[in-house]
Amino acid sequence: MKDIHLWGVKQNNLKNIEVKIPVGSMTVICGPSGSGKSSLAFETLFAEGQRRFIESMSNYARQFLNKAPKPDIEGINNIPPAISIEQKNTVKSSRSTVGTTTEIIDYLRLLYEKIGKSYCPTHHCPTEKESVTEATDKVLKNFAGKRGYLLVEINSEGRVAEGKKASFTSFAGRLPSYLHPKSDRG
Repeated sequence: MKDIHLWGVKQNNLKNIEVKIPVGSMTVICGPSGSGKSSLAFETLFAEGQRRFIESMSNYARQFLNKAPKPDIEGINNIPPAISIEQKNTVKSSRSTVGTTTEIIDYLRLLYEKIGKSYCPTHHCPTEKESVTEATDKVLKNFAGKRGYLLVEINSEGRVAEGKKASFTSFAGRLPSYLHPKSDRG
């Protein structure tokens, strides 16, 4: 496996260091305050990865991007394109993640929506999109002669009893309608 190899790194307080970082695995840079962690991660690795990525683009695309400064290093090999996430969390929400911070979550949602396949968590079989008519026909076929309830909440304007939620089923006269009141607590 190839490593990212940096040598002669003199960025900020880094003093001519040489580093090999394995590609394709998680690597943690740790050390005391002022030891050069951010200088290595952000001002050297990220800056050079971003700079090389931008240089690979057309002149037309490059004109819209900020030119990244070249870090103070003698050499670097095998560096992939890079993204960086700020150390400070600007969103004060317990629901914020790396995906929401980088806004990549929107693209992942689209990807999963378009190429993903959903499965029933109980029966582990693929789920299928069906129209109301197809779903109705399937229920009538698989549950013919059996009694059951399909519960649907009715808006407050259509409630039968004041202070109660009411649920009902109706298949346009194909099945008998049942009324099943539910309390507001569940």
